[in-house]
Amino acid sequence: MTGFATDILPRYWAVVPAAGSGTRMGGELPKQYLPLCGRTVIEHTLRRLLSHAKISGVVVAVAGADPYFAAIRARLPDYGKPFLMAEGGSERCHSVLSALCALEPVASSTDWVLVHDAVRPCLRHADIDRLMHALDGHPAGGLLGLRLHDTIKRVDAAGGVRATENRSELWRALTPQMFRLGVLSAALAQAIADQAAVTDECAAMERHGAVPLMVQGAPDNIKITQPQDLPLAEFYLIQQGDET
Repeated sequence: MTGFATDILPRYWAVVPAAGSGTRMGGELPKQYLPLCGRTVIEHTLRRLLSHAKISGVVVAVAGADPYFAAIRARLPDYGKPFLMAEGGSERCHSVLSALCALEPVASSTDWVLVHDAVRPCLRHADIDRLMHALDGHPAGGLLGLRLHDTIKRVDAAGGVRATENRSELWRALTPQMFRLGVLSAALAQAIADQAAVTDECAAMERHGAVPLMVQGAPDNIKITQPQDLPLAEFYLIQQGDET
């Protein structure tokens, strides 16, 4: 892949796919709408992104029949930035691509896009800064991640341990994942056309020939997937203080 000129100040946009049903939480509400420290999960997430000085605007992709988000949007402060909506799809890749299409009228194809999970409300501004700094001028882009410290086992369908993996090259993928708008759109569109199972933006970019950069993130940037994650997220938010 070719590099990009660095003499033009880059712009950064945030994309938040929020069309999931969150069935693993076991409740009626999608997990992004669960209460957390006096707000919903997604409100914390959006405030962290919108309040960052370098982020030019945000696009949120929600389900077409979503009955919750309009009220949440009305409660968000006015940060003086574009706040766009897109209709989400059946999978994450469809939602992200829909959001990128919504960005095209206001953004350049070489602008950076930070795709962030709606259910990671504890994202630190320092992590956003670290990602932007590490990828300044990078030809592909990259993502936040955490090195694996546990011993990793590979098992068969019956649960039998078949191998112990070399953890020195293994990381947990976090978000944001940050790539150029035009290239990411092309990579996702190709993955969808090929019916390839890509669970994050990095996987789509890998298929597209890129070598994304892994950037060390903070361990408190947790993803809320189980009920026990909510009190832990509350603990982290209280520890961090107000970053919005």
